[in-house]
Amino acid sequence: MHFFSKKREKPVAAAATAQIARAAPLPLGGCVPLRRGDTQLYRAIREAVPLVDACICKIIRLCGGVTAACDDPEAERALRQFLEQVNVGRGQRGINAFLDQYLDSMLVCGQAVGEIVPTADGRDIAAVLCGDVGRIEIREGDSPLDFALCARDSGGRVRELPRQELLLFTPYQPETGSPYGVSMLRSMPFLAEILVKIFQAVGKNWERTGNVRFAVTCGGGDAAAAQERCAQVAREWSAAMQAGRDGAVRDFVCAGDVGIRTIGADNQILDSSVPIRQILEQLVSKTGLPPFMLGLSWSSTERMSTQQADLLTTEMTAIRRSLTPVVERICRVWLRLHGYGCGVRTVWDDINLQDLLEEAKAGWYREQTRKLALENDAAERRAGASRSGRAAGEAPPPGEGS
Repeated sequence: MHFFSKKREKPVAAAATAQIARAAPLPLGGCVPLRRGDTQLYRAIREAVPLVDACICKIIRLCGGVTAACDDPEAERALRQFLEQVNVGRGQRGINAFLDQYLDSMLVCGQAVGEIVPTADGRDIAAVLCGDVGRIEIREGDSPLDFALCARDSGGRVRELPRQELLLFTPYQPETGSPYGVSMLRSMPFLAEILVKIFQAVGKNWERTGNVRFAVTCGGGDAAAAQERCAQVAREWSAAMQAGRDGAVRDFVCAGDVGIRTIGADNQILDSSVPIRQILEQLVSKTGLPPFMLGLSWSSTERMSTQQADLLTTEMTAIRRSLTPVVERICRVWLRLHGYGCGVRTVWDDINLQDLLEEAKAGWYREQTRKLALENDAAERRAGASRSGRAAGEAPPPGEGS
């Protein structure tokens, strides 16, 4: 008997490590600030170009609403009630209001940051808030699996936020050189600057055309009286123009060789429709929205519109894939706080961009196909029964023919 034999130690599972580590150490203590100068530029583009702002708002609305489903009916009912009534700050309630702010930050800034705020006793979720990415910095470790969200304190020092499990972070379309996401407006500054310059020039041209300037020239007469004559013409012309501004009609009468012409009347205003359309085509193509949804009738064929609607559905599904982990994480935290151990899955609203008349026609065609299939099956069964009956009647009785 081995009473004093040494017990065999259980093997300890090794921690997950990444073979591809960061190539070079980062400055500022390994922190990556999310406030970049281009964020303010993107917000300025959104304010200056109404088309860009309309695209962002339409993408947010097209993503639709979301709810949750569980295996436990009681947990599902309570969870859905929580998602409809959860406080998201600034007078808003509901998980969909939170996702609207969250997705807006993703599209414009390239990242979105949120926080799950528990109650004082830690037994429920008091609110789900969307934060400002400009106040957040990311501290990276030795591998991509090791990173933490940080913020600066009152002294300007970077401090790691204490409850990392309650923080939400989602990058938008991360790349190798930008692992923490890029803005949807990243390639728009150059084109937006040209577009704003065109509209500013058009505005100046119309201001000059609407507020006409005149050139009055006097000729003839001796040189000695030319200055006095010009001053007299200038006084009379100014009086006539002032009377016109006051709503009165006054004639301008003069003697001699006097010429009046409009300044800039000989110049031709450039046609800006072609360059504006080319720039808008580039901006709209970046958003993935069909032009007809923004009131731009560039292609009038119904087939093209249907294909664009199908592509838009794919774009919205891709954005939903980025938001689904955030919703599932919030739901799991709520379920665990209330003692439910069941799983959860997100249920998004259907994306419907097709015409109701076309959907009705498609349903009618499906029902006709189903009716014909049932009639064919019934006819085949009757034909099979009649053939089997005839075969039974033609068969010789037992014992005959032997």
